[in-house]
Amino acid sequence: MSPIKLTSFYCLLLLGFVIPKLTNGQSAPAEEENIPYLVTFGSEAETSWGDDDFSQVFFFLIPENQMEPVYIRVFDPEIGGAHDEQKMDYNTTVNFSVYGGFECWSNKDAQEVQPEGNYNSGNLLASMNFKNDAKYDDGWYTFGPFNPFEGEMVEKFGGRVFKVIVTGKSGDDGNLYRFFLSTNSKENKEVEGGNIFTYEYAFRLSNDMNDISQIYPFVDDQTISVEVTNFDWDNDGYIRINSIAKNGALCDLSSENQWIRNEFPIIEREKNTSLELQFIKKRSSLVKNNNVVISVRNQYGKALPFFVIPIGGVPVYTPKIKMRPIGKKRKN
Repeated sequence: MSPIKLTSFYCLLLLGFVIPKLTNGQSAPAEEENIPYLVTFGSEAETSWGDDDFSQVFFFLIPENQMEPVYIRVFDPEIGGAHDEQKMDYNTTVNFSVYGGFECWSNKDAQEVQPEGNYNSGNLLASMNFKNDAKYDDGWYTFGPFNPFEGEMVEKFGGRVFKVIVTGKSGDDGNLYRFFLSTNSKENKEVEGGNIFTYEYAFRLSNDMNDISQIYPFVDDQTISVEVTNFDWDNDGYIRINSIAKNGALCDLSSENQWIRNEFPIIEREKNTSLELQFIKKRSSLVKNNNVVISVRNQYGKALPFFVIPIGGVPVYTPKIKMRPIGKKRKN
């Protein structure tokens, strides 16, 4: 092999080890987050089962240069069968609604963590109620096609935004599901340059005691402190926060049906980066089917977005080391 070819081979080999591959980056939860499912309970459920408001909102970012139709796919949208959380007989109805157009995202209520005010702003493009229906058990349901221009143009994100609101309409069972942003109605094919985000993450933790899950709130240049909130943690291990300047700062933990808030300062070099919230399962005994809710606010009380593909990449702790010259020892 020639020296040039040999050098190229080693460069490619090195890149294969250095550059992480983001597979299924446009699923929510993302594969890299290591979260099995999102969760929304019926409106008659107990909040102590791990859903504070029986509603969840996700936003789907389509890059400005995307001209072809897009689809929003939902895995296991029905409530019954393979994956959902049953309370007595299945009796739950959950609605999935897709919105676009003016103020779909930009209305301030849409960026809040509670389903209050005009949070369902924008134009309703599609809606579907799901119950206990074997037709949609352990499979995909596809919303769309949607013309990208039906979304709301958001300059700061460099693209157009659609919104999906999931609402527990009735019943008391838990609906466990996943999203995928796709260019194909029958397959999961990523929208190049797309992303998915939310302002409040309600999800199911893994039942594997060795698992670590993580999500990525983005900190903008106006943030000087963050308030990390967790709900209904149920003594399932611990939560820590990582960043380029924080190495595993621990959060206080909520007990059943309880909110706990933790405040952390943000220094200059953490601005315009993503933080990492890690969820480490308890190793001494298994807490099964634990559902939790997480949100993050800045010092003004504004909710910060969690992107499934973290803006700026996964943060890597880089301690700031001060160097000083060491003088020569004096001779006696």
